Amino acid sequence: MTDIRPFRALRYDPARVDLSEVLAPVYDVVAPEDRARLWDSHAHAAVKLELTRDAADEASTDYSDVAERLASWQDEGVLLRDEEAALYVLRQRFTAPDGRTLARLGFFAALALEDYEARVVRPHERTLAGPKADRLKILRATRTNLSSVFMLYEDRDRKLESLLEAALAGGDVVRATDTAGVVNELVALSDPGAIEEIRAFLAPRPVVIADGHHRYETALGFRAERRAAGESGDEASPERLLTYFANAYADGTLLLPIHRLVREAPAPDALAWARLETRGWLASEVPSAAPEAMQAVLARHLEPLKGRHAFAADDGSGTLRIFSRPADEELSVRAIHREVLGEVFGIDDQALRAGAVSFPKSTIQVARDLAAGKGTVALYLNPLSPDDVFSVTEAGETLPQKSTYFAPKLPTGLIFRRLDEPA
Repeated sequence: MTDIRPFRALRYDPARVDLSEVLAPVYDVVAPEDRARLWDSHAHAAVKLELTRDAADEASTDYSDVAERLASWQDEGVLLRDEEAALYVLRQRFTAPDGRTLARLGFFAALALEDYEARVVRPHERTLAGPKADRLKILRATRTNLSSVFMLYEDRDRKLESLLEAALAGGDVVRATDTAGVVNELVALSDPGAIEEIRAFLAPRPVVIADGHHRYETALGFRAERRAAGESGDEASPERLLTYFANAYADGTLLLPIHRLVREAPAPDALAWARLETRGWLASEVPSAAPEAMQAVLARHLEPLKGRHAFAADDGSGTLRIFSRPADEELSVRAIHREVLGEVFGIDDQALRAGAVSFPKSTIQVARDLAAGKGTVALYLNPLSPDDVFSVTEAGETLPQKSTYFAPKLPTGLIFRRLDEPA
């Protein structure tokens, strides 16, 4: 079962630190060239607990300096540990790419780690060894969950929403705007009745990792190390992990597509595109647009095709080709990988792994990269649905590489969890 518990969070003291000034993007989206700027932005910047100042130092560090910094900030009172165990409700207000103002509602808890084979926690993508080795070093050094894994749960009737909203309405809310412009509102929920209601709701439901596969698998590896060392049982806090939970079916849980930019393969000619007709694809053409206007063009011409396999192709010629065919049980992104990237462009899995395609996370970035000559053809996709994600993981499968982007990201610095917390 999905087993969550309240915990005593380690947090910045708002009387000492303006949280908006120290929050950082989650470590795996910080570009190497941005590290120094983030480091130098504040004496107690959260990035100093997650990354080396210079990316070149990452391979050789054992993160002992991070452990010392973490201890020092606690000694100084910059970081304080809550006296009472709680769940921590987080509302994030943000602007979607289409201009809508949304709010995602969720909560942090200490999740009991489960092997994937138990089918309680379900991954949706494969991981790489390198990032896990680095995160394991920092976990060994600090014995602290410094950033959270992000899980999706299924609550179509939004039964937990009123409990979470009530906590925000009646608690001592800490507010901070992160580097992405997202307004974060965090409050401790310590009411035993509400906590038990949330625990009972989640217990019979599996959860899907939306973001943080490397962190989750690193935690599994660390748990195995500590078990081998005899550190197991009820007091073994490595048995749990700091986890954020959000309802996949709530309005504010935004699943965005990750588009594709073919980097070097030549743009197909009309004959090459015509091969798709034998697969049942229908084509139409509309004028392309400047990067800043591309989202609106896709909203008019691609978004209405969500019920079909569909994509838009831009080769920089000024014409946007819109392709669609009837949907079947296969995910659109899989059909596009096989029939478009594979058969039209001749890009196989080995070429994908070698970098033949890049995966910018926004429409405007894809369009800008194409205009800057960083690729030959941009392929714009519609987003997956929550049903897509749950059905694939229910079947024990993973999504194709870079299939969906769960927005917004959780910033580092809102909340930490020490591993001397009882399991």
